[in-house]
Amino acid sequence: MQHFMAKIVVPDKMMRFKINLEYDGTDLIGWQENAQGPSVQSLVQDAIFQFCGEKTTVFSAGRTDAGVHAISMVAHFDLEREQSPETVMRALNFYLTDKPVAVLSCEKVSDDFHARFSCVARHYKYVVLNRSAPVVLNKNRVWWVPQKLDVDAIRIAAQKLIGKHDFTSFRAAQCQAKSPIKTLDSVSITQNGDEIIFEFSAHSFLHHQVRNMVGTLVELGMGKPLDIDEIFNAKNRSAAGINAPACGLYFIGAEYAKDGD
Repeated sequence: MQHFMAKIVVPDKMMRFKINLEYDGTDLIGWQENAQGPSVQSLVQDAIFQFCGEKTTVFSAGRTDAGVHAISMVAHFDLEREQSPETVMRALNFYLTDKPVAVLSCEKVSDDFHARFSCVARHYKYVVLNRSAPVVLNKNRVWWVPQKLDVDAIRIAAQKLIGKHDFTSFRAAQCQAKSPIKTLDSVSITQNGDEIIFEFSAHSFLHHQVRNMVGTLVELGMGKPLDIDEIFNAKNRSAAGINAPACGLYFIGAEYAKDGD
């Protein structure tokens, strides 16, 4: 009887894929994998394993918290076996069908691309529903603020956040960033009917920085005597306003110097 030995194929090079994800964070514990419940990372990694049997780590441009959503979160992962981007995208969406996560696009990138470390700019938006009537259709997707806000006062104060500052007063106590010094590239406040939309862009953000800035601006818009310059100088979280709820926050995009290559 003739015996055959199984041939072990060792790949010369891993294949790296860049994906864009959309997700509803309402029932998720955030991006990061954690034993406490389902995360975006764990759901995508499980879908990859179901698709091709490979266990891999998915890295993202940002680590969103529980309840935070994404319109276009960039992520990457490596696979050993040859796959086309179209096949990967269709397969992952098949295994994510009943999950609050979808793959919007998929492409091959060079192995020096990293969703987090190659990122040169991150963009967030926050949506406040400013009306007396409660939220129905957009529940868990906006922050309902029934008290009328002074949008002009919010816009004026928001301009002081732009630039390089010590954002200690706007960072969470559990923030692990080595330095509180960050540069906020732009802030935009627009109003569309009852919605007030805050948009922020920067290379990187501190933990809860966006939500704390929004909470401060909203309280200021309510008439609370808050001064952005004084808040910066205090370098104390208690000097700023409240932490806006996660439900109104969206990661809306990431930029890369060479468009992902």
